[in-house]
Amino acid sequence: MPCVYLRRTRQINQPKLPEATVAEKLIIFDTTLRDGEQSPGASMTRDEKIRIARQLERLKVDVIEAGFAAASPGDFESIKAIASVIKDSTICSLSRANERDIARAAEALQAAQRKRIHTFIATSPLHMEKKLRMSPDQVLVQAIQAVRYARQFTEDVEFSPEDGSRSEMDFLCRVIEAVIREGATTINFADTVGYAVPELYGNMIKTLRERIPNSDKAVWSVHCHNDLGMAVANSLAGVMIGGARQVECTINGLGERAGNTALEEIVMAVRTRKDHFGLELGIDTSQIVPASKLVSQITGFAVQPNKAVVGANAFAHASGIHQDGILKARDTYEIMRAEDVGWSANKIVLGKLSGRNAFRQRLEELGITLGSEADVNAAFSRFKELADRKAEIFDEDILALVSDGEQANEVDAFHFVSLSQRSETGELPSAKIVFSRAGEEYISEATGNGPVDAIVNAIEAKVPSGAELLLFSVNAITTGTQSQGEVTMRLSKAGRIVNGTGADPDIVVASAKAYLSALNKLQSKTEKLNPQI
Repeated sequence: MPCVYLRRTRQINQPKLPEATVAEKLIIFDTTLRDGEQSPGASMTRDEKIRIARQLERLKVDVIEAGFAAASPGDFESIKAIASVIKDSTICSLSRANERDIARAAEALQAAQRKRIHTFIATSPLHMEKKLRMSPDQVLVQAIQAVRYARQFTEDVEFSPEDGSRSEMDFLCRVIEAVIREGATTINFADTVGYAVPELYGNMIKTLRERIPNSDKAVWSVHCHNDLGMAVANSLAGVMIGGARQVECTINGLGERAGNTALEEIVMAVRTRKDHFGLELGIDTSQIVPASKLVSQITGFAVQPNKAVVGANAFAHASGIHQDGILKARDTYEIMRAEDVGWSANKIVLGKLSGRNAFRQRLEELGITLGSEADVNAAFSRFKELADRKAEIFDEDILALVSDGEQANEVDAFHFVSLSQRSETGELPSAKIVFSRAGEEYISEATGNGPVDAIVNAIEAKVPSGAELLLFSVNAITTGTQSQGEVTMRLSKAGRIVNGTGADPDIVVASAKAYLSALNKLQSKTEKLNPQI
């Protein structure tokens, strides 16, 4: 029978349409300062963590996991400092499911305007048997007691079943139902070893939410590792299939092994495909690239050029067909604009004629707070010295200057003084370096396969560290042949892995600074625990 279409000429008593549904918010939980720091050699100083936390606040991240308070005195002090200066984001500290860790987290978070304690315990048969050496019933009791104790310090308590993706469904239901009953307000389902597959992971969370009677009393969260390259896909499946409304992620996907879910990819996927996800975000996306560059510069982990959103080639169009399309209409080959994620922020800001006030103002705009006028004067002096050698000063140059200054302020550190080197085709390169420690100057000369090898040999001749060089990486901080070279040296000794970074228009000098920076970190006796969730 054919369809019949009736045309109405007048509508009478038309029912009122329902109001548009308000889109749900996706909570962005950043763990760059905790899980990201567990990348080999990515340890950060207190001041560096504060700088990153300030940038995360400008990015408008909802929750900042500032560290693991019980890991070390340094972690505790960093969390305490961040809690006192960050006003707009919730500050979180991780803790194992025991009273000592939780009390330490609570103490570190005292000054926070909004605080969260994040406690966890392993729930997979493998982890319970081999790592915890506990029975499932013992794990259940400890999880309940941990959440109950954490609730004495804050109403905002997050619980994670570590290795959740390899845990048994029935046991997960028992544990999660119990901790929600005790007052856990966020349940974070952890794919600790990157074992999950998107559809299976999403459906596992969906099943848990359907089977657990009080699942609606908590916000569900996802925390995925990238061992199989599916962290972002798994996280988005957890959101769309499982109904999670918080994603735990890091800037640049930084993290142990293959890394974590990349914040910038999650945010831009949800923002660009709002037609599919239908979720709201509180993130200021124009701060993504500045955050990426800051984290890369501080940790020494360079961003690969073809990295989504924040890679140098993310918005570069080399193909002639693509270039033609972009010129005619940007949306032919661009699904998002470079300026939306902050690429336009990479502008020339200062030159050699810029004054001290302009320099100070730019520091403030970059979220850099120096401890005293003497520190500002010292940084300005380094800026002037660089401006005499380099006509155009970019934000990245200023960040590098500040990092160099922070290293120079360390009392017991090795400090670069001067360097000379000779390299000629067919001749063995040689180098002479002057560096100091605690007021004592060292002068050393050596040869090597190249100028950098000669410099390292010269340093080792005076300070035999016995360390193994795992990585030597050189990157241009900005564009052009006048760019500063940023060098990362990764050293390993007795199981410890550290990254040293150095920046200078002369990459041999930058290499010397990086090697001395790495030696300084090896000299540090600081030991810390690195929990995994």
